[in-house]
Amino acid sequence: METVQSGSNVLFILLGAIMVLAMHAGFAFLEVGTVRKKSQVNALVKILTDFGMSTIAYFFIGYSIAYGVNFFSGVETLMEKNGYELTKFFFLLTFAAAIPAIISGGIAERAKFNPQLIATFLLVGFVYPFYEGIAWNQAFGIQAWLKASFGAEFHDFAGSVVVHAMGGWIALPAVLLLGARYGRYTKDGRMSAHPPSSIPFLALGAWILTVGWFGFNVMSAQTLDKISGLVALNSLMAMVGGTLVALVVGKNDPGFVHNGPLAGLVAVCAGSDLMHPIGALAVGGIAGGLFVVMFTLTQNRWKIDDVLGVWPLHGLCGAWGGIAAGIFGSTALGGAGGVSLMSQLIMTGLAIVVALAGSLLVYGSLKAVIGLRLGQEEEYEGADLSIHKITSTPEREPNW
Repeated sequence: METVQSGSNVLFILLGAIMVLAMHAGFAFLEVGTVRKKSQVNALVKILTDFGMSTIAYFFIGYSIAYGVNFFSGVETLMEKNGYELTKFFFLLTFAAAIPAIISGGIAERAKFNPQLIATFLLVGFVYPFYEGIAWNQAFGIQAWLKASFGAEFHDFAGSVVVHAMGGWIALPAVLLLGARYGRYTKDGRMSAHPPSSIPFLALGAWILTVGWFGFNVMSAQTLDKISGLVALNSLMAMVGGTLVALVVGKNDPGFVHNGPLAGLVAVCAGSDLMHPIGALAVGGIAGGLFVVMFTLTQNRWKIDDVLGVWPLHGLCGAWGGIAAGIFGSTALGGAGGVSLMSQLIMTGLAIVVALAGSLLVYGSLKAVIGLRLGQEEEYEGADLSIHKITSTPEREPNW
């Protein structure tokens, strides 16, 4: 029976890892559809190579920092419990690799390639697992202190704060240090729209992410005996809430409509195992509206060229999700209880501080030492030709 149980758990978490791995295709196509045609190849190559770099960083450094576990032992030891610890690493790696995938969308079209690979290694190896260990592995006794002080630990079932808020807030300094794409904003206050190159690709990316998200959330139980249909239904309700509110607030803009479900899903991760489905619908709806309003403000009023809106989508909706778990997870609003709003607020704030400090250190150092940005002529030619020497539609290139 024990072998059957451990084998079932391995299969369960492996399926989750595969579904979240598939989400990286969603990140890629969301970016491909949103950037201009001259940067589509770069988007695809970045997401895949960032995943490779994330795997190396997390396997050799990050996972040990977060959980105190390493894999420098014999295969006989690694195979215990059907290799459950190995598949658990794979699952949590796909979360960690979401950090550079999120950042990629914010810095698109004008970032150098190699400095971003270095940044990926440092962020996934050191910055992300530092906070992950605090939130999910009792590091530094902060969770114990929160429980003693406010009656409950910080609760983040599937990573609204640990993954999404961290990714979005790490991206913000990178976007600011890079500056806007050339021609995006003029000195006399006008803006060039830079519309998405392909709504079908953008929509495909959003759909792949949305489907994979049910692995992201449901499989965060990590063992089969803890699986909950409530997580699945809450994810669904938040996705729908985000979609419909983004449709209305975004005035039927297809870019907003397809980011709406993502905003809802980002926000529901933290409390998806606690909230009532009606609460999840509200949380997702608020996130959908928050994304549209803050994306518009960021781009139009504050002149921050966050290409995919990753700070509003992941940073702000993720932070909202952490706080929402403390509100809608309470028994007063039909939730399961066992959460403290103060704990949620403190740890969400800590995530933002760690993300901003880590990002400023990593990207500030890289900017000072090797530079982050393509030259003006390289950017004009496009990241595809400048970096990869080919475009997504190479008809205009000589073929002898």
